[in-house]
Amino acid sequence: MKTQPIEYPFEIAPLSPEEGGGFAITFPDLPGCRSDSETPEEALENGGDALASWLAVAEELGDRAPKPFGAVSGRFVQRVPRSLHAQRIARAQQEGVSLNTLIVSPVSQVLGQRLTASPVARPATRTRSAGIGPRKPSKPTARRAG
Repeated sequence: MKTQPIEYPFEIAPLSPEEGGGFAITFPDLPGCRSDSETPEEALENGGDALASWLAVAEELGDRAPKPFGAVSGRFVQRVPRSLHAQRIARAQQEGVSLNTLIVSPVSQVLGQRLTASPVARPATRTRSAGIGPRKPSKPTARRAG
């Protein structure tokens, strides 16, 4: 079966024994869109089915689904002391890079280390290699918040 990418950000997290164990996948941009399964890989597959169902129901009801990452501009503003700002500008000039690159690079490295330290926790990540095939028995849901 041809694999389809999941274009929406998703989160995969372990479920507690009280919740039945396994792993849950949720789509923060799509209220009520979730699924779960025994393994993270199965949760990802079942999440693709839940996503497709959620989008189909939205279309049936005439609702417009939000665009993937629609609420994210990629920009945020952080105020820092003038002395720190001046130091970072000088350092960026010294290294021949923009102030943005100087700040974003270490932040990305730290976040990347945190994500790779836990093979399960992939908050707000999208993937283009997520294979979505036939659903394995699980507890998928595609409820929509009204």
